[in-house]
Amino acid sequence: MIDAPAVNARTTSGSPPRRRRRQRREPFTIASYIGVAAFGLICIVPFWMVIAGSLTAESVLAQRGYSFWPTNFSLEAYQTIFAGSRVWQSYTASIFITAVGTAIAVSATSGIAWVIARGLAWVSRPLAIFAYIPMLFTGGLVPMYILITQILELRDSWFSVIFPLVIAPFLVFVQVSFFRATPTEILDAARIDGASELRIFFQIVLPLSKPVIAVIALFYAVTFWNEWFHALLFISEPDKFPLQLVLQNLITSVANAANLGTQAAAPVYQMRLAMTVITIGPILLAYPFAQRYFVKGLTLGASKG
Repeated sequence: MIDAPAVNARTTSGSPPRRRRRQRREPFTIASYIGVAAFGLICIVPFWMVIAGSLTAESVLAQRGYSFWPTNFSLEAYQTIFAGSRVWQSYTASIFITAVGTAIAVSATSGIAWVIARGLAWVSRPLAIFAYIPMLFTGGLVPMYILITQILELRDSWFSVIFPLVIAPFLVFVQVSFFRATPTEILDAARIDGASELRIFFQIVLPLSKPVIAVIALFYAVTFWNEWFHALLFISEPDKFPLQLVLQNLITSVANAANLGTQAAAPVYQMRLAMTVITIGPILLAYPFAQRYFVKGLTLGASKG
């Protein structure tokens, strides 16, 4: 005879596991999902209408305006934009400003933030005050113009767009909070082994700070890519205009549509939308690469310190 407990054990072990009952969603969670989906739709719809408008013929845009679907499909705006050399030159300028500016800004921000986070006597506190003052007020447009054009002599140089935006005080203190959360045991062990401060910073601190560095790099890249005001102030040669300044000139003045280096009559309304798509596209593709670091870097840098 087989004992009843053994039969029950075999039955229990051989039976498939029961599915857990689905937990009911709380009303607040459902409302949050609906709210986020609605907000995402509100953000996507205008962008989609811009794309559809850039693919709609100029005559249809002049008569009917925007629509969700291109009723008369046309690539005339993109052909006109890329037929000349001005847009390619502007792409070169924007890529240089964004790449070099982001590299300089991340390096300067990380260095200043690490010195402030170290709490060194006679250095950290004055440097923190020096970084905090621009968050309250700035010297103004005229002193900056004199500094860039007369003292540094950077007129008609791409660095005249880069240098005024190198340090963002808010991002400095975000990175300071992240650095202060670095385990001191690791740093003390490195010092005992004879590592210098520079070696600790480059080989230990920076590799541990990839999330926050990715976040501030993304913020700086978006800032440099979208910058046009400083280019308007300091750059007068059209061959050095960044992409955003070309778009700004195209939006503010219809006559500037002929300044793209093409001979044919330009479809101005369609070109405005096409230029918007062209300027947004590259920087929009940068978000997926920093997405996994984005939330982690912001939360750690903002909540610990």
